Amino acid sequence: MSRVLIIHTGGTIGMTRTERGYEPNGEFFRSAIYGLSDLKAADIPQWDLVETEPLLDSSRMSVHEWNKIGKIIADSYEDYDGFVVLHGTDTMAYTASAMSFMLCGLDKPVILTGSQIPLFETRSDGRDNLITSLMIAGSGRVHEVCIYFGGLLLRGNRTMKYSADGMQAFTSPNYPPLATAGISIQYNEAAMRKREEEPFRSVQLREVPIGVLKVFPGIRFEHFRPMFTGALRGVVLETFGSGNIPDDNSVLASITAEKNAERTVTVVCSQCPQGTVNMSAYEAGSMLRQIGASNGRDMTTEAAVAKMYYLFSTCDDVDVIKDMIGKDLRGELTE
Repeated sequence: MSRVLIIHTGGTIGMTRTERGYEPNGEFFRSAIYGLSDLKAADIPQWDLVETEPLLDSSRMSVHEWNKIGKIIADSYEDYDGFVVLHGTDTMAYTASAMSFMLCGLDKPVILTGSQIPLFETRSDGRDNLITSLMIAGSGRVHEVCIYFGGLLLRGNRTMKYSADGMQAFTSPNYPPLATAGISIQYNEAAMRKREEEPFRSVQLREVPIGVLKVFPGIRFEHFRPMFTGALRGVVLETFGSGNIPDDNSVLASITAEKNAERTVTVVCSQCPQGTVNMSAYEAGSMLRQIGASNGRDMTTEAAVAKMYYLFSTCDDVDVIKDMIGKDLRGELTE
């Protein structure tokens, strides 16, 4: 019988109603989950439950909480066959992306899940998400960080939140599902990452200053000068289409030529969920090549942010970081 550790971090799945709206309630969740008969079925792996402190709405997740989750997994890695992380949906894709980089040499499933409706309310989607995540985590079929939600198992660092109120809240626009759960769980073996050859280790992330700037018609880059001149170590630039920006006067080029600008890593992602960045396709994107921006290819913004935290936490050479941004480390992009 396989063993799975459930890590409860907060989120809607474990919330109860209060005068201020839904809030995490660890005592209620513990009493309820231990009394859930479905989790005692013969085909459910043995499981233990731990909770992070404090339990959080996922909008309040930060690098500090990512490190806390990563440490729990690292400290328990040899004792369990898989891990299920209960998490709020708002930043689940960010956490899944971060875990994929932090957990080096991962050879066991780490499945993030949650719900749109609290677990013990009528019509909650949490029950299926939890049960199926446990079965996948105990199956031994998966060797990476994933999100399971609404019948789909998705690569964590390829995932983005798609719907605020739909039961299929997540999508993976540039990579196919790793499994589909219907009457049975159908695994897409060809899409899965292979077993890692390097030994497992966990990296703690540094809280380096990173920002995201979404390009819009009429943007004045001079208003964002501090982002590119040393105030931030990394900037994810969400451009139009395949990597285009409205910069007729080359303002961005002059800004990034200023003192300390060489310390900032700029990675280009697209505002389009599907497709890839190609800074050579249009003249409007050529400026980004001139300023030395890194091509984020088909990475999600969530993966790009997490990847920069990881690279700045493991490397001090900015040129190396710029080069590594466009290389596939954990299946997060298509080279």
